[in-house]
Amino acid sequence: MKLVVGLGNPGKEYQGTRHNVGFDVLRLLAERWQAETPKQRFESFVAETRLRDERALLIWPQTYMNKSGRAVRMALDFYKAPLEDLLVICDDFHLPTDRLRLRGGGSSGGQNGLKDVADQLGEDGYSRLRIGVGPVPAGGKSAVDFVLGRFSKSELESVSVTLQLAADATEVWANQGLTEAMNRYNGAAT
Repeated sequence: MKLVVGLGNPGKEYQGTRHNVGFDVLRLLAERWQAETPKQRFESFVAETRLRDERALLIWPQTYMNKSGRAVRMALDFYKAPLEDLLVICDDFHLPTDRLRLRGGGSSGGQNGLKDVADQLGEDGYSRLRIGVGPVPAGGKSAVDFVLGRFSKSELESVSVTLQLAADATEVWANQGLTEAMNRYNGAAT
């Protein structure tokens, strides 16, 4: 079973913000994969679907970004899923809006949702797909205000393409593995 977790914040006030691109990719995947209607489980909304001959869960933690790890741990523990079957999708303000970065482990890089997932799991050896939402403008907003803000009109077309490619990268990860997804999608998304 594949577990695909999109990080973000619950509530209408956060919809469409840079911090919620993980949720946005899951919405695209739920439509593509004809997932069931999400149900509440593991302090999350969870939609089950099938990828070829394998079950997959799309998980939207409802614990807010900085406490996402608890929901991820509950789902992994319940299904006794190995870490190699977990992909966490999140924003990264260090990357420009036309970039994706897939990794099979490593530090949180300052992304608090990834940090909490690693803290809850006791390790950081899980796959993550970072979606560029930056960079934070120099001399402007704080990083927190920036990621909780919305994309400018001039960014929307590029962001839409990037989110579609993030969904494509997730499909390759699920069907062909992390290495193939990294080879095809790391770097420029457009």
